[in-house]
Amino acid sequence: MRFIYLNILILLTGSLLPVHAQNVYGLKDCISIGLERNFSILIAKNDETISKNNYSLGNAGFLPTVNLVGTQSGSLNNSSQKNSDGTTSSSGDAFGTTNTGSAVLGMTIFSGFKVATTYKKLGELNQVGQLNTQLTIENLIADIVSGYYNYILQVQLMNNLKYALVLSRERLRIDEDRYLLGSGSKLEVLQSRVYVNSDSSNLSRQNEVIRTAQIRLNQMMAVEVLSNEFSVTDTSIYVKPDLLYEKLLAETLENNTSLLIASKNKTISEYDYKLVVSRSYPYLNFSGGYNYNFNTYNQGTVKNQTMSGINYGLTLGVNIYDGNNQRRNIHNAVIDKDSKVLMYDQVEQGVRADLLTIYSAYSNNLRLITLENQNYQTAKENLDIALERYKLGSLSGIDLREVQKSLLDARERVVSAHYETKLGEISLELISGKIMGYYK
Repeated sequence: MRFIYLNILILLTGSLLPVHAQNVYGLKDCISIGLERNFSILIAKNDETISKNNYSLGNAGFLPTVNLVGTQSGSLNNSSQKNSDGTTSSSGDAFGTTNTGSAVLGMTIFSGFKVATTYKKLGELNQVGQLNTQLTIENLIADIVSGYYNYILQVQLMNNLKYALVLSRERLRIDEDRYLLGSGSKLEVLQSRVYVNSDSSNLSRQNEVIRTAQIRLNQMMAVEVLSNEFSVTDTSIYVKPDLLYEKLLAETLENNTSLLIASKNKTISEYDYKLVVSRSYPYLNFSGGYNYNFNTYNQGTVKNQTMSGINYGLTLGVNIYDGNNQRRNIHNAVIDKDSKVLMYDQVEQGVRADLLTIYSAYSNNLRLITLENQNYQTAKENLDIALERYKLGSLSGIDLREVQKSLLDARERVVSAHYETKLGEISLELISGKIMGYYK
């Protein structure tokens, strides 16, 4: 009865942590904190803001440019002049000043569709910036979810080791009682104490593993104090058993962020090609401005002079020959377009291969969960029988230890199978673009 009581006690306290928790997190809490504080997210959002700022009419060249220029200069000259009749004249210390102010307007009227193409390219780069942020967010969520369930796994493994310690202590009690009654040996008591110490040591090492899992999760959430201890609301690992490959494949080809980025890069390469080709077209630029000049003189009949006026002009030009550089640039742009298509195909093939590999492992682990649960139930029944036989003295200590180890190994395989299946589920949700579902 005492053993049964201890067994029930372990099962009831199986979700408790080995530390005094200060915070209690749910999965959504961890994701929310990570999205708000994680440094990778903040950096990605800054890069996205830069891409958004660059997406403007002015940066593309649609808007005119206006410059204001002002200068002030002076001169001090000595001059000597010899006339044709042989006479000479000279003057010294001729001082004059020039003050100039101008407003210059410039605008591209036509440049082979370069401006419009540049604006479209900036729009694609803006979307790539958004997709890069989305990719960073998705990867972080996947890491946090994996870390969260890894923490739960380690707690479950710790509870398994606690259960092992309870079994070893129960065996030690039995051996001590039998020794006191004269039906057991001192050797059996000592061996049981060795098992108790060994299980206690394993439990202590598992506490360190749990602490490491806590610190890692704190790092992903970017909390200020990495040593903060916490507990989680979940005590078990639930897996989705109904993910279908055909549906996942369709969602992956439509929503996978890496594929979307590769597609955008294809489009950008096409715009780069058009930008290179635009250099072969004529260009037409407009310029205009207002000038103001004020000059002063200390010699001669004119003391000062003021001039002001408007100027304007059109510049029409075309590149006739530039050492075959334009031809070379067009050829390279065509090659780059082909490379971006190949890169997209490469990414798509890699995504398909990853999806197939992960789904195969996920399906296999689902089958393992059923099998390991059956093994665990069998091992529990086997332990109950073995423990009764040991109390009656019809089973050796070594055999009891083997039965005990079989039960603990079976339980460990059950929780590990759940965790491995969960990792597969997380990877499938990530690759198919549905990882945000853990946060919503």
